Amino acid sequence: MPAGWGTTYGPNTNSFLEVNVGDPYDIIIIGSGPGGYVAAIRASQLGLKTAIVEKEHLGGTCLNVGCIPTKALLRSTEVYTWAREGKEFGVLADNVRFDLAAAVERKDRIVVERRRGVEMLMRKNNVTVLAGTGTIVAPGKVRVNGRDGSQDIEGRNIIVATGSTPKTLPGVSIDEKIILSNSGALTLTEVPRRLTIIGAGAVGVEFASLFQEAGSSVTLIEALPQILPLEDKDSVVEVARAFRSRGIRMMTSARVGAVVTTAEDVTVHVTASDGSSEEIVADKLLMAVGRHPLTEGLGLESLGVKMERGFIVVDGTMHTSVRGIYAIGDCVTVDGMGAHFLLAHVASAEGILAAETIAGHETKPLDYNAIPRAVYSHPEVASIGLTEEQAIQQGYQVKVGRFPLRANTKTGIIGERVGMVKLVADARYGEIIGMHMVGPSASEIVEEMAVAKRLEATVEEIARTVHAHPTVSEAVMEAAHAVFGAAIHI
Repeated sequence: MPAGWGTTYGPNTNSFLEVNVGDPYDIIIIGSGPGGYVAAIRASQLGLKTAIVEKEHLGGTCLNVGCIPTKALLRSTEVYTWAREGKEFGVLADNVRFDLAAAVERKDRIVVERRRGVEMLMRKNNVTVLAGTGTIVAPGKVRVNGRDGSQDIEGRNIIVATGSTPKTLPGVSIDEKIILSNSGALTLTEVPRRLTIIGAGAVGVEFASLFQEAGSSVTLIEALPQILPLEDKDSVVEVARAFRSRGIRMMTSARVGAVVTTAEDVTVHVTASDGSSEEIVADKLLMAVGRHPLTEGLGLESLGVKMERGFIVVDGTMHTSVRGIYAIGDCVTVDGMGAHFLLAHVASAEGILAAETIAGHETKPLDYNAIPRAVYSHPEVASIGLTEEQAIQQGYQVKVGRFPLRANTKTGIIGERVGMVKLVADARYGEIIGMHMVGPSASEIVEEMAVAKRLEATVEEIARTVHAHPTVSEAVMEAAHAVFGAAIHI
């Protein structure tokens, strides 16, 4: 490929076309996930000449092998469950079966459609997409290694948005045949009769829900004392109760020993919380023990970029320790900002922040305590801010309001009574510290609290806000009343 030439997506294809890149870019972005491509769009809107370097598909993990395909399959199993249980609603359906291969085909169509949407957005915003692996060889210079060789491009600023990759346990090799990552689990076309999942965070819980509804016998193993370790204990109680009623086996405070595979199955040696040992045999094993940053081979250390446990250390504007180099998303840790969630919408917000900072706008650090998070299991889980336990540990005097969804009219109508809403408020001023919800539409309803926290709303203001009836979101209003011991329907 001639020096000084770049590549961009051709219309409606996965091929690449040569285009003359000319002068240096204002921004070069390495990685096109929800952080990278959103940063590129915002930069272009601000008049900055922008390029993205991507070694695989546009959209990154979230779009291709993460958030989007997982939720597509969860929707398929949800519809299957409703079809099987339709008699309660007067809907009679005989011989209802679940076809995982057909569900995967639907999932793939959704992914391709969304990916083409990102390609269209790159063209619309005049973003050059370069195919290959990016390495920062000097300040302001990125080497792109592609199928047809390498080329060096120059940019006044660089944003690293390389994301993360699944972890595994020492001695456990992911082969995507018997031992799976989330990527491999999304390509299965037959439902495993027995599935063991190691790790009961958001990924493990979502896949446990998905495959149990599809027909698998699921065992969920977690080293910490509760499933969903980041969630409020009241939320965990609700999810665990729902999972037990569906036959999902959960082992917490469990230690995994040897993992032995054959051509047909896998045996996991587990020490339970009571000290007893057990061998769990399954057809497939899904590793969901977390993720680690994809920062190796970028050339960061040689440039003096500050790193911490493989993560890139950034300040509140996503700037690294080296002038002109920024980083966003799963590959970063924000200096002095506490917990940094590895979430697509966090990466997108950081991408916008970085682009606006580079463009010279006056920017403020993100408030990570005001960013919602969700687990798309059945039932759904959503939260924002601090758990009750965290709030107390941080010195707050708290008041708590809870409202069970079994007392909500809309959940009775739709047939999903499992769950609750919990509000944690500062006892002195009434400011909302956290919200935790389990139940239908939790991932949508939590957005109300995102706005409330951003505006520093009090729990009384939520209680006085009239909510439409009948809606699931009325439970938020009721939980706010419950803080004062004044919930209406309990």
